[in-house]
Amino acid sequence: MTHIDFHSNVADKFSYVCRLVRKARAADSKIVLRAAREDLAALDAALWTFSQADFLPHVQAGDALASQTPVILTDDDTVELPHHQVLINLSNTPPANFDRFERLIEIVGANEADSQAGRERYRFYKGQGYSLNHHVAKQHG
Repeated sequence: MTHIDFHSNVADKFSYVCRLVRKARAADSKIVLRAAREDLAALDAALWTFSQADFLPHVQAGDALASQTPVILTDDDTVELPHHQVLINLSNTPPANFDRFERLIEIVGANEADSQAGRERYRFYKGQGYSLNHHVAKQHG
C-alpha cells in the first residue's frame, strides 16, 4: 500500500520541493513531480537554480531521456512513467494511479485555497483507507 505524507503550511512550494528532491536523491530515490501545467516551467527553473552546490537532473515525462533521469516532471496522469518510487504532488487534485507508487508526498501551501484543497485530498485518501502522516512545514524567516 502506498505510504502517504502530507506537508502543509508550505510558504514557498517550489523551494520546499527542491529541498525534498535533494534529500530523496541523496537516498537514491527516483521521483515524479506532478504539478499544474501552468507551474511546470517555474518548477523546472527552480530545480535548476535553487542551489549552486546541487545538481538535480530532471526532464519532462515523455522526454527521450526520461528512462535514464531520476526526476520526472508532469502534469499528465495518463503519461507513461519510467519509475514509480516517489510521487510528489503539487497540484490541488489527487493524482490518478497514485497507488502505483511506493510513496506519495502531498504538498499543501500556506494560503487558504491550498489549505482547503489539501483538506479535500486528505479526506479523499482517508476515505480510501490509507493511513496518512502529516508534517507542518517550519517557516524560515
